[in-house]
Amino acid sequence: MTPSMEDYIEAIYALGDARDPVRLTDIAQRLGLTKASVSRAVHSLSEEGLITHQRYGTLSLTEAGIRLAREVYHRHTLFKRFLTERLYLPEDVAEHDACRMEHAAGPQTIEALERFLNE
Repeated sequence: MTPSMEDYIEAIYALGDARDPVRLTDIAQRLGLTKASVSRAVHSLSEEGLITHQRYGTLSLTEAGIRLAREVYHRHTLFKRFLTERLYLPEDVAEHDACRMEHAAGPQTIEALERFLNE
């Protein structure tokens, strides 16, 4: 799973509150991308079994997509909390950097970060 595909899954999760269907246009707006780019990604995510998509209609996360989205969202939230609560970075900087960091961290780093933030 590429970082950009994880971003799509996370956007669908956030827009659709996990189970509600979302529109391609909403995803494009949220990510600042063209509908054509989103359409290509949606096709790939559908082939991976992470979303269901009705042609020219709405799309929803599958159970596997929801699990992945929750994992990505959790990593994002941890990094954002660390950046804002411990490093005192502004919200916008923390949001941007957390989005980049969430894709690179391995399981050990995530576990250590959870322990650190919960101390």
